[in-house]
Amino acid sequence: MDKLRRHIIFYGSVQGVGFRYRAYHAANSFGVTGWVRNLWDGSVEMEAEGSEEAIDQMIMAIERGTFVRIEDISVKTVPLQNDRGFEIR
Repeated sequence: MDKLRRHIIFYGSVQGVGFRYRAYHAANSFGVTGWVRNLWDGSVEMEAEGSEEAIDQMIMAIERGTFVRIEDISVKTVPLQNDRGFEIR
């Protein structure tokens, strides 16, 4: 399995809707490590590390959340960090 790490910013209705907790549980379900946090402008920032398929599945699980409405996503690949888990910051 080829691991990669993505730095992702989610825009839309992503704060105050349980996004970070849903991300935490989805990451654990798909074996993705990294972190997630709210940003001052109402967006949510995440770094996710795992297989491309696991990261994609995690994002799809978050999108299925009630009240979550992702309008845009900014993604770039960043160096691996080899985190031990996934945390809410």
